[in-house]
Amino acid sequence: MIELYTAPTPNGHKVSCTLEALGMDYKAILVKLSEGEQKKPDFLKISPNGRIPAIVDTSNNLSIFESGAIMIYLADKANKLISTNPKKRAKVLEWLMFQMGGVGPMMGQANVFFRYFPEKIQPAIDRYQNESRRLFEVLDTHLKDNEWLAHEYSIADIANWCWVRTHKWSGVSTNGLENLERWKNAMYEQPGMLKGIKVPIEIKIDKNLNDEEKTKEFIKNAQKMVKK
Repeated sequence: MIELYTAPTPNGHKVSCTLEALGMDYKAILVKLSEGEQKKPDFLKISPNGRIPAIVDTSNNLSIFESGAIMIYLADKANKLISTNPKKRAKVLEWLMFQMGGVGPMMGQANVFFRYFPEKIQPAIDRYQNESRRLFEVLDTHLKDNEWLAHEYSIADIANWCWVRTHKWSGVSTNGLENLERWKNAMYEQPGMLKGIKVPIEIKIDKNLNDEEKTKEFIKNAQKMVKK
């Protein structure tokens, strides 16, 4: 059994979607970020960095933090969504690291400066939105000749998709990126994705954009997380 400590964020969804795609038994445990539960001693024993997601594999009493490391561990454990062939595996890890080092951090900072900071610092907003868009263009160019990021469907697709699908919240346009849009929409049809993005609770970010009160509430809670 996998115990998943998580919250409804792109990084959290990376692991819940992976677990669903692999068909693994798991228990989702909500970490209330706005209340600072991620900084409590019990959680820090599992995730020293005080961030979600984290897992405990009760079969061997192994705890792992960092979403990418968790995804690799789970895929290896199930022998699915990552190849054992060195060349193919390298490509999966390549695009997974692209998300870990680029897409996630850039969109995360775009969220902070575009949505959460009370003071709007336009150069910072432009910096992170423009860099996120540039990374989207890299994905779009690659996907022109490839159905999936690493040739075969893998955890690399799941990792990037969990962030790309939230682009409207980050204020990043996908206009003109037909290959990216094709891939993004195809991901919704992959086993486990629709269920995985509802773990541990469902947050409809796109619909919240059309509801001013829900948007304000979401931002208020997110501002608490940014300060912690």
